[in-house]
Amino acid sequence: MTIYSPFLVEAEGPLYSRLADTIQRDIVAGVLVPGAKLPTHRDLADELGINVSTVTRGYREAEKRGLVTGTVGRGTFVASDAATSTSLVSFEPSCPGMLELGLVAPLHHMDPDISEGFKRIARRKNPTYFMRYTDPLGLPEHRRAGADWASRYGVDAEPEDVIVCAGAQHALTCCLSGLLQAGDRIATEALTYPGMKTLTNMLGMRLVSIEMDEHGMIPESLDTACRRDEIKAIYLMPGVHNPTTATLSEGRRTEIAHIADRHDLIIIEDDAYDLTDPGEYTPVGNRARHRSVYVAGMSKSLAAGLRISFIVTPKQFLKPIAQAVLNTIWMAPPLNAELAAMWINDGTADQVVENKRRAAARRYMLACDVLEGFRFRGKPTGFFIWLDLPEGWTGQALEQAAAAKGVNVFGAEKFAVGTIAPAAARVSLTGTDDLDDLERGLVILRDILLGNPPV
Repeated sequence: MTIYSPFLVEAEGPLYSRLADTIQRDIVAGVLVPGAKLPTHRDLADELGINVSTVTRGYREAEKRGLVTGTVGRGTFVASDAATSTSLVSFEPSCPGMLELGLVAPLHHMDPDISEGFKRIARRKNPTYFMRYTDPLGLPEHRRAGADWASRYGVDAEPEDVIVCAGAQHALTCCLSGLLQAGDRIATEALTYPGMKTLTNMLGMRLVSIEMDEHGMIPESLDTACRRDEIKAIYLMPGVHNPTTATLSEGRRTEIAHIADRHDLIIIEDDAYDLTDPGEYTPVGNRARHRSVYVAGMSKSLAAGLRISFIVTPKQFLKPIAQAVLNTIWMAPPLNAELAAMWINDGTADQVVENKRRAAARRYMLACDVLEGFRFRGKPTGFFIWLDLPEGWTGQALEQAAAAKGVNVFGAEKFAVGTIAPAAARVSLTGTDDLDDLERGLVILRDILLGNPPV
């Protein structure tokens, strides 16, 4: 007998699909909990009286749905986020009075003066120029500004290497849909940006969890995974990792670039928070430019509502990514791109970034004061911290307890890629408009964690 003895759902379709449906049903019902180990293929086949190959296909289908994760030599486990929404944004109206310590907002009240920007554009001879269809790559002057902006991230780019996109999420969508295919595997840290999880799921691609520590991705684990699975690309946030704030060392960046060369991986870097704490290390892709795509976003540093970002890519990737831009929105809005380019060229963007870093530093010091005695990691000018939870707590339990007290926070389960999530949570320092609200939210979290953990 096996510990898990399911009753297969009654439905039309192949038996393996019914097995995956059954696993999904039992996860939703709480019969299977995140981290639970499933029977071996042979044991479950014997229990259900079906072929081992059917169980193998059923487990594989469940893995495609993000329900389970398999590790060679260890077995098959229920994914830590199988019963958790990975969305960072609710489609429901936010509750009045809810303190936002989940979503990392870019301090909107410090964004550039858009009314002044529009006035400057309106004074030009032909402002309607920005209301026309353009090349999916973007206007030449906007690509030049994009190359300039990428230099802030340590990327040495020429304008002809740049594609203008409608925000970093759109850039990632175009990179994946233009360069990869459904079924392809993408390596990423065991904890990663939830937007990449939902995107790969939508496109029918699979994320492969790579072990990490407090310094980020472990290169040896990446190499092992590449030898075991047919991996096509690697997705990284090496400067200020989301959610752990880890920074990859120079040595690890070089090792990962060598592994990418050895296994013919496309490197996709999305260092959305790098400008909140600019470091001394250059992007991983600088060591393998012929296979590297870099997303230089503006949402987390300048103005999220502009929805403008820049992709820096080698020549061989330029056409397929541009085709993906065309297939999705034809081109990024030229008017928005003009505002972004104007602020990059006149120094406004750099001043806004610096002002936001100073404001974030005050918020970080407040967190240090309120959460004294707790273990957490963060950058002195960063927009969020990674909080280790006391014994007995999980990220999901903290989410629920905090929500009951009027605070939104994100547990580690939202960021986990198949593996068992650590007892931790990402706490936004920039989701509230003012310091008083931030302090109130942090105090509520502190008091919750000082109480008894859930049973």
